[in-house]
Amino acid sequence: MRRTVYDADHETFRKTVRAFIESEVVPVHEQWFEAGIAPREFYYKLGEFGVWGIEVPEEYGGAGVESFKFQAILMEEAHRAGVSFGGSGVHTGLCLPYLKKLATPEQKARWFPGFVTGELMFAIAMTEPDIGSDLAGMRTTAKLSEDGTHYVLNGSKTFITGGVHADRVIVCARTAAARPDDRRFGISLLAVDAASDGYRVNRKLDKLGLKTSDTAELSFTEVRVPVGDLLGEQDMGFSYLGQNLPQERLSIAVGAYAQAKAAIRFTTEYVRERTVFGTPVAGFQNTKFELAACRAEVDAAEAVVDRALDAHDAGELTAADAASAKLFCSEVASRVIDRCLQLHGGYGFINEYPITRLYADNRVNRIYGGTSEVMKMIIAKEMRL
Repeated sequence: MRRTVYDADHETFRKTVRAFIESEVVPVHEQWFEAGIAPREFYYKLGEFGVWGIEVPEEYGGAGVESFKFQAILMEEAHRAGVSFGGSGVHTGLCLPYLKKLATPEQKARWFPGFVTGELMFAIAMTEPDIGSDLAGMRTTAKLSEDGTHYVLNGSKTFITGGVHADRVIVCARTAAARPDDRRFGISLLAVDAASDGYRVNRKLDKLGLKTSDTAELSFTEVRVPVGDLLGEQDMGFSYLGQNLPQERLSIAVGAYAQAKAAIRFTTEYVRERTVFGTPVAGFQNTKFELAACRAEVDAAEAVVDRALDAHDAGELTAADAASAKLFCSEVASRVIDRCLQLHGGYGFINEYPITRLYADNRVNRIYGGTSEVMKMIIAKEMRL
């Protein structure tokens, strides 16, 4: 079926992105995989290509487009080619909404020009080693100095995507104690300069999948953060986090759908070429039935994603809508990719095959951005259960 979620401009952009990936990423992606990280210089290329500025207001050097669909196309095309852009997706996918909504005109003028070029890469630090999804229980603190000029930041964060290459990190920290009737009160967002004294990237984490994405542990020891780097109002950070979660979960849904679709593409190519008992694997009825069933599931996921993309652009994507899309698409992807790997036989266990990397990369979709169990809780709450 013809997709109607994208218009002619989107499809022109898709062709350009596909060509960029083929020329700039595919030839070197194996080196990134072996190194466990995409090179920092690549982000400058993405800046020159115009990726970072699509949704940035024109007065700061961006294109001023108010749509998430271009980011969705980037994800779809990267997964189609079996590559990634490292940990850079959080720069626009997670951090940009906070900056557009919360940053002052002075902060935007200071940060957005570098944001657009890739010279100032952003990441966001929420999770802590002993806290996990319970953000209200975070222990990282930011105490306002007596003269009111800066905060003193102490604590640690983990699972920070893009944390190795980040130049600035939006750190969630306690600026006040929680209230007896509101554990979420007292959290603030600080855009911390990674070059600050006391800021440290402790290590790059060795993950099951997403090998080219730099995921780091960060620590802060007496880090001085100017009050001019506070995002939004002090102590109100938790409410800001909740407002941007639907887009984060939509992006995971899009990525999961795109991974599943790519799995079918890679597997279809493989079974046509691979011969068993003198017959192409594609010639067996089981192969046909398995891939047909996978196709049907991916078609359904595509419909969910497209509806969610339209709702998001219209400002109508609710928390429950996004949770439902993430839950469904991540579960579909896990089933489809597993079945596609099975059709590869032993080669499905070898890292040089795209399906193997997809299998590892896909697993985190049911964990980050809120686990599948949390998604079910959100949906059930919306159902008043």
